[in-house]
Amino acid sequence: MESLENRKRPGLIPGLNVSKWPWWAIVLGLAGATLVFLIIGSSNYQSTFFYLIQGIITTLRITFFSFLLATLLGLPTGLARISKNVFLRNLSMLYVEIARGIPLLVLIIYIAYGIFPLFVTLITSIGNWGLILLPSSGFLQTLATFSIRDVTQEGRAIIALGFGYGAFEAEVFRAGIQSISKGQMEAAKSLGMTYFQGMRFIVLPQAIRRVLPPLGNDFIACLKDSSLVSILAVNELTQLGRLRTAGTFRAMETYNVVAFLYLSMTLILSTFVRWLENRMKIEE
Repeated sequence: MESLENRKRPGLIPGLNVSKWPWWAIVLGLAGATLVFLIIGSSNYQSTFFYLIQGIITTLRITFFSFLLATLLGLPTGLARISKNVFLRNLSMLYVEIARGIPLLVLIIYIAYGIFPLFVTLITSIGNWGLILLPSSGFLQTLATFSIRDVTQEGRAIIALGFGYGAFEAEVFRAGIQSISKGQMEAAKSLGMTYFQGMRFIVLPQAIRRVLPPLGNDFIACLKDSSLVSILAVNELTQLGRLRTAGTFRAMETYNVVAFLYLSMTLILSTFVRWLENRMKIEE
């Protein structure tokens, strides 16, 4: 009776429940609309926007290739983590613990300025030793003249970021594979399949389908963490923001636009991941 009276009170719209409104989306929408208005109406914001938008392509390129490398490292490492081979299992655990135990920023600096010079020194040494035996070899001559300058900062950033995220993807793949019932592999073996055939045709297709949403979330995290490669002076979005601030001393306008661009990219990707999660739930 009381609820019926509340419905009839003036000023209340039937069926309207304000508490269920997505207020977080409304706030973000208003903030985004305000910033768009400033970019259109303010020359300072407009010039900052067109200066920073150049870094979006670099940011997306670094994110895509580093995450591709992380996936290529993560899948075999995840398989090795559950392998019965003691050497492979311990080697994969060593990689995972090292990559996850070192802060990503430190790992990027260490790989870019520590590992790569050693790698270049090794290559040139191989080239010099080879020229002693084959002095006319063009390939060995190329190796001997290989320099650290031949490796771009962006390339170092991609490899470092991919190496760091590979450990996280390894755990994602491991969890996805272990979530599949052991009966699936037993059924595969009963059909005469080997372990590798059962893993390839039975277990992995189901596991990959389950880990797609977590991989999407990690891709978003990788996009945000790509800002760390600004320490290598790569002209991605964050680095361009630092350069813009140093040149104009307009920190507020610059970092408002930087935050707006990052947030726009992550919201688009988050929407796609939520759609993917819902699609996976419907099909299960």
